[in-house]
Amino acid sequence: MSTLSAFHLLSVLAAEMNMRKASERLFVSQPALSQRLQTIEAEWGTKLFIRSQKGLTLTPAGEIVIKFVNEVLEKEEKVKESISAMNSEVYGTLKIAVANIVSQNWLPKVLKKFVERYPHAKVSLVTGWSSEILRSMYEDHVHIGIVRGTPDWKGIKIPLFEDHLYLVDKEITSPEQVLKTDRPFIQFKSDSNYYQEIQDWWHRQFQTMPKRTIVVDQIETCKQMAFNGIGYAILPAITLNGGEQDIFKIPLLDENDEPLKRDTSLIGYDSAFKLKQVQAFVDLIKEHVKEDEERAKSDNN
Repeated sequence: MSTLSAFHLLSVLAAEMNMRKASERLFVSQPALSQRLQTIEAEWGTKLFIRSQKGLTLTPAGEIVIKFVNEVLEKEEKVKESISAMNSEVYGTLKIAVANIVSQNWLPKVLKKFVERYPHAKVSLVTGWSSEILRSMYEDHVHIGIVRGTPDWKGIKIPLFEDHLYLVDKEITSPEQVLKTDRPFIQFKSDSNYYQEIQDWWHRQFQTMPKRTIVVDQIETCKQMAFNGIGYAILPAITLNGGEQDIFKIPLLDENDEPLKRDTSLIGYDSAFKLKQVQAFVDLIKEHVKEDEERAKSDNN
C-alpha cells in the first residue's frame, strides 16, 4: 500500500474517531483496518490512536502525525487539480464556501445544473455566516466564496444579485403599526453587519427599541414563526418565494427613501479562477443570474 493510501486511511480515522465508521468509509473490514493501523503505527514507531469503548482518541504523537498527513493530502489535491486543469474535460474538486441563506434558497438550482453538466467534477461545500466564508477564503480552505453584504475583499469580486429587505407579518400592513402591537419582533442570529443594517433602520424609523423580542438561531425558523403569526420579522427577498399565503410584505426604505437592499457577491483569488472546475462554475453562475434577471423582467411586463 502506498504512502498516500496510508495517509488517506489515517485522515479518515482522525475524522471519524471510530473504527466501524472509518471501515465503512474505506470499504474494508474492521479487522483489516485494525491490522493496517498497527502496521502504520509500527512504521512511525509510536502509538497514534488509543482505543476505548467510546471510540478512538489521538495520542500527542498522533496529533502531530495527523496534522502532517492532512497537509500532504491537501497538497496532493492541489497537484491533482493542476493536472486536471490541463485536460479539456472538467475534473477536480470544486471547493466553495457559501453564506447560509444563499445555500438554502438560491444555490441548489445552480449546483443541480453544475453536477448535471460536469459529471466528472466533485463538489465540496462549506456553509456559514459571511464572516466565516471570508475566513475560509483567507485560510485558503476553498477556491471561491459566495458572501452577503459588502465585505472588504481585495481579490476578484463578482456581483451576483441584490434583494430587498421586507418587514413580514400576518397582521401589520405599515411600519407605524409596529409601535402599537404587543406581538414580538422575531430576529435570527446573523453577521454583525447585517444586524447593524437592521438596527440602523429600526432606530431611524422608530427611535425606540422593540417592546418584545424573540431571537432564533436560523433564518428558516424565523420565517416560519412569522408565517404562523407568532410575531413579525425582517427578511430578505431571497427567502420569500412568492407562495406565501396571507402575508404582508412591507419594503424597508433607507434615509433617502430608497429600498434597503442586501448584496450577494462571488469572491476569489485570481489563481483559483484558472482552474477549469472553478471557471466552469463561475460561467454557469453568470448564466443562471442572467436567466433570473430575464425571468424577472418577463414577470414584470
